[in-house]
Amino acid sequence: MAHDATLTYSSYLALDEVLGAQRPRSDEHDEPLFIVIHQVYELWFKQVLHELAHLQRVLAAGDTAHANRTLRRVLSILKVVVAQVDVLETMTPTQFTSFRARLDASSGFQSGQFRELEAVLGRRDPRVLDHHAGVGSLAAAMSRPSVFDSFLAYLVAHGYEVPAPLLSRDVAKPWEPSPALQEVLLAVYADDGGPSTVAEHLVDLDEGLQEWRYRHVKMVERTIGAKLGTGGSPGAAYLRGTLFTPVFPDLWAVRGAL
Repeated sequence: MAHDATLTYSSYLALDEVLGAQRPRSDEHDEPLFIVIHQVYELWFKQVLHELAHLQRVLAAGDTAHANRTLRRVLSILKVVVAQVDVLETMTPTQFTSFRARLDASSGFQSGQFRELEAVLGRRDPRVLDHHAGVGSLAAAMSRPSVFDSFLAYLVAHGYEVPAPLLSRDVAKPWEPSPALQEVLLAVYADDGGPSTVAEHLVDLDEGLQEWRYRHVKMVERTIGAKLGTGGSPGAAYLRGTLFTPVFPDLWAVRGAL
């Protein structure tokens, strides 16, 4: 294999573009931190979407080892994402207020990648498309099987009798908890094999997402209190409403029967 002698660390990573992508709109000391943190979030969201696409492929193939490896990677990324809140919370409310007005209508609620991540995990809310009309990948994610649908295909590949209506359901519709599926999941846990470890990693993923949501809402509350978010978004009030809503409700529903 021939080596490109002109390729450098900087050119491979496109550092001129990456390091030139921070364009503060004020001279306030803390604005660059705010920009860098949110750009890094978007990079991690991009990687998580990449990993979840791979996860769905290996689940469909019934591949336990690679499903677990991929889920462990996603979980590690989520821990980093949550830890970044610690850095953002070094900014006081006064420091944020010093440049907040320069954000104009921009808001974290406009993150198309995070909305796509929610859709890949199963959220189906057509209203989201009203705010992200130009994000074609979001609409596509809402119309194809979710990670949990792929998990059902994985269970079938391992010999579990998932109810047929669940396998042929309209994947563009929200998932409804299924007592019949929960019986299957109890059998998965009773067998205590590879599928049960995948199920537990999915619970870890659900919990990790909830941890991120909690840290996010508390960060917003300590920074702007009950004020509206930037761009007129609902701020902490909306974020609180997203807490304690599981992504994979059936995996939580069986806990008391294990």
